[in-house]
Parts: sequence; C-alpha cells; structure tokens
Amino acid sequence: MTAHQVHIIGGGLAGSEAAWQLAQAGFSVRLSEMRGVEGTPAHQTDRLAELVCSNSFRSDDADSNAVGLLHAEMRTMGSLILSRADAHRVPAGSALAVDRNGFCDAVTQAVEAHPLIELVRERVDILPEGPAIIATGPLTAAPLAAAIAGETGTEALAFFDALAPIVHRDSIDFDIAWFQSRWNKGDGKDYINCPLDREQYDAFIAGLLEGEKSAFKEWEKDTPYFDGCMPIEVMAERGPETLRHGPMKPVGLDDPRTGRWPHAVVQLRQDNALGTLWNIVGFQTKLKHAEQVRLFRTIPGLENAQFARLGGLHRNTFIQSPRLLDGELRLRSRPNIRFAGQITGCEGYVESAAVGMLAGRFLAAELAGTTLSTPPATTALGALLGHITGGAAAETFQPMNVNFGLFPPVEGKKRKVDRKMQYTARARADLESWLAA
Repeated sequence: MTAHQVHIIGGGLAGSEAAWQLAQAGFSVRLSEMRGVEGTPAHQTDRLAELVCSNSFRSDDADSNAVGLLHAEMRTMGSLILSRADAHRVPAGSALAVDRNGFCDAVTQAVEAHPLIELVRERVDILPEGPAIIATGPLTAAPLAAAIAGETGTEALAFFDALAPIVHRDSIDFDIAWFQSRWNKGDGKDYINCPLDREQYDAFIAGLLEGEKSAFKEWEKDTPYFDGCMPIEVMAERGPETLRHGPMKPVGLDDPRTGRWPHAVVQLRQDNALGTLWNIVGFQTKLKHAEQVRLFRTIPGLENAQFARLGGLHRNTFIQSPRLLDGELRLRSRPNIRFAGQITGCEGYVESAAVGMLAGRFLAAELAGTTLSTPPATTALGALLGHITGGAAAETFQPMNVNFGLFPPVEGKKRKVDRKMQYTARARADLESWLAA
C-alpha cells in the first residue's frame, strides 16, 4: 500500500480501535507506531494495545456500572478491543480481566492482517496534512508534543495529571455542608463548604501525614511539583497550619449553624455542567485510594461521600479538549486532525478505546460524505464524549473515567441501585434509537 486515506499516529488501544473502525468501513489506513524503532519508559514490547498498568478492564456489569455499560455499548458497535478482550478473558469475578500477552498479540495480529491497514514502525514528529487521528497517549514523544503545543498553545497541553477527588453531589450531607462563596463573591453560592473544628482539623492533618502514599513510577520521577498543583500532603509537611492558610482557609465563610467562621473549611467546586459532580478544591494527592476514602470521609458532610474519581498525580500528556476540540473530536484550528484516547483527557483503557472508536467512526462518516450524529448524552459513549468536548471548564479540565456523574440525572429519588439501573435502561434504549436513526 502506498496511498492511504487516513493517517493514524499511535498504536495503543485508541489508535488500534480507530484504525479498525475505519478499515471496516472501507477506508485505507496508515497506522504509525513508534515502538519498534524507539521505545518508551513504560512499555516492554512493540505490540499494539499493550496493557502497561493493569490487565483489568474493570467491571463488566452492564446493569449497574458505568464502565460495564460502556463495554456493552462498544460490543454492540463492533469494537476490536472488546472482542479481543472477551476472547482472552481470565477469571476475575464480575470484572473483565484478560491474559495480557494473549490480548495484545490478538489485537496486533488482527490489525496486521487487515488488508486496508498498513502498520508502519516510525516516529512522527509533525502534524499531518491530510485526514488524521492523533492517538499517542500519555507518553507522546517530545517532538510531536512540541508540534501540538505549537498549534494549540503551550498552555493548552499538560504533561501531568494533578487530580483532586470528585464527589457525587447527592452523597453530600447538607445538614452539615452549605453553599457559599468566600465573602459571598460571585453569585455567593459557587462552593459547597464542609466545616472542621480544631480537633477535626488536627486529626485530618495527622491522617494526611501518616497515610500510605503511592510512589512515582520510574519514568515519572522527574515530574515537577507546581505550587498550584502540589499534593495536599506535601503542603501539610510544611507545617500543621499551612492548609488553614491555603485550600482549607475558613476566612469569609460563615457556618450557618453557628454564624461564625469554622476553624478550617474543605471546599468543593462544581466540576461538570450538570452540577452532579463536585471536586474537592486543592486536594490533589498521592495518598493511596483506600487511604483517601477513609480519610476524606472523616470530613464533616462527607461521611457518606461517593467518589466519581479519587486524587492522584502522575505523568500524562493531554490537551484542553473542551476548548480545542469540536463535538466530533476535530481540532478546531486544523479540522483535518482528530484526537483520540488518553491525550483527549479520558482516563482508562476502556475509555481510551471508546474515544478511538468514536474518532474512527466520525472520520469514516466524513470521508463517506455523510454525518454521524453524536451519541446521546444519556449513553456511556455520549457521556464520555460530552465530558471531553464540553462537559468541563477548559481551565480546570482533568482526565476522567466514565461514571454516572457524567450522565444527565434520572428523574425522581430512588435507591442507589435502582437509580443505576435506570441509567443503564435509559442508555440501552437511547443507544438503540441512535444506531437505528
């Protein structure tokens, strides 16, 4: 093959899925993968869709779990990644775990065997001129990252995640927490506030300092700390009062139960347009996940908190997708280029493959002279796409796994398990209608 209709850069889960979707639609693809001529600090082989961190695709429960629902939607739409994961599944209860080597071998073999895909081992350093998808993932090579930054602006490209935990609003206790902006600025109710007295604050600081932390991986050890993204436990190490003068400052916030400023305050800020998810301001952390759940549930008002995402800090390369991409994942300044996978600001293997699937299908429709409507926001695919392309403010945008907090709320108050089943039933019906349209 010498002429290709599409150039895809990156042979991870997103790039492999996008290439498969385009080839299955009848379009020829050049799939460029750097591994084979140049390695990365994280990968061990040159196989496509290599699983670096885990062999689990998480829950496969499509009735009450958002990622399980995403699995089901991708299967319905002919996903290469899900079909090969199913073929190499290993026992893991309700989770979809795979034989890592068998899975990667199967994806590589399928791509190499497809008559419309040419897999080329090469590093690409410039932005393509023709129809293209960039799916280079969290370890994008420096020259291409520089080219992306040159096109989008350096401030629009991040090189590490500084993740604050995100809480489902309906799990916050508003008998304790209250809405108020500091000094009632703005509309006066932009934040949810959780008050701590001195004893609670001192216990919280002790928990931060004593809690077990995750270590940087070898390739992350040069990850810099910036003052605006410093882990909360690192701030606490500077002195017990540091957080009271930083993200837990109580000044200008009147607890309606006492009419006075608390000793300290934990603030949450709205994280999505629907108002269903709220992030804990300034709480990026390297505490292990179990430690985070235990410690953050000691905060008054968050005793029963349900977390859509826990905090973290790790190396990543991703763009400010809500500002840079349109609803079909095209770069607004250069619409011949689409982005897919983790570089768009999704988190997780399944989510990366799902965004690759969407990018491939959007481009296939465009090349065919038709238009593919975006999947309904009530589906897992649509909710994930909505987060990437407009569900969060660009300035505070951070990667996210799929979760029900990204979906439009279902009406009425029901038990948690019933509410989840409502989400999934609605999603199935809406996906079926979308595919039939």
